[in-house]
Amino acid sequence: MRRHARLVKGFTLIELLVVIAIIAIVAGLSLSVISKSQASRGQAESAARLRQWSAALSAYVSANDGDLPRRGQGVQPVTQLTRPEDWFNALPPYLGQPGYGTLVSTGRRPKAAEQSIFVRPGAKDPGGVAFLSYAMNMNLSPWNLPAPTKSTRIEQPAATVFLAESPGPYSSTYPSKRAYGCVTPYNGRGNILFLDGHVGVFDADYLGVGKGDPQRADVRWLTGTESDAQAGNY
Repeated sequence: MRRHARLVKGFTLIELLVVIAIIAIVAGLSLSVISKSQASRGQAESAARLRQWSAALSAYVSANDGDLPRRGQGVQPVTQLTRPEDWFNALPPYLGQPGYGTLVSTGRRPKAAEQSIFVRPGAKDPGGVAFLSYAMNMNLSPWNLPAPTKSTRIEQPAATVFLAESPGPYSSTYPSKRAYGCVTPYNGRGNILFLDGHVGVFDADYLGVGKGDPQRADVRWLTGTESDAQAGNY
């Protein structure tokens, strides 16, 4: 009878606490797995969008005698959206899509979670004039040069950054402590599109996110052209 009475009473306080702890651990592990899965999926989808930009870049360079598009504005949030030479206006037509300036002027500014080549998965809209979650290498084909940079002048196109994932209101980016610095939004990893057209994924430390250009041999923000003289300002 005593044994039966103990069973009827159910769990002791210690047993209940153990069960709760086990549930919490399982829930934490499940959330971690889900988070990693979402990050992996987002990173893959973002890389796919960068490959679209790669196709557009190749077509643009071929059609423009080797010229690269301009980077757009530099260290300031982008407000100038009408120049056809800026990458965000110059490249989309080669994908059969309107330029960013056209989208904004016609009330179709891309939004967060939208299936847009301008918006990476998981990006948050920072508000303001522009929402570009990809940005061009700050040091590549800037407007302070009298003419667009020729692709043939880049010393190592397979290692030179063209586009990187970025905070949102900027058309140009660089590994920097400043607000325009490139980001690695997928569990500390991010995608880079190189001038030769391939996409790579890298850790934040390797790219110098929030620190500055670590001058890696395989991830070059310098171009080997006269624009390198300004790189120390970024």
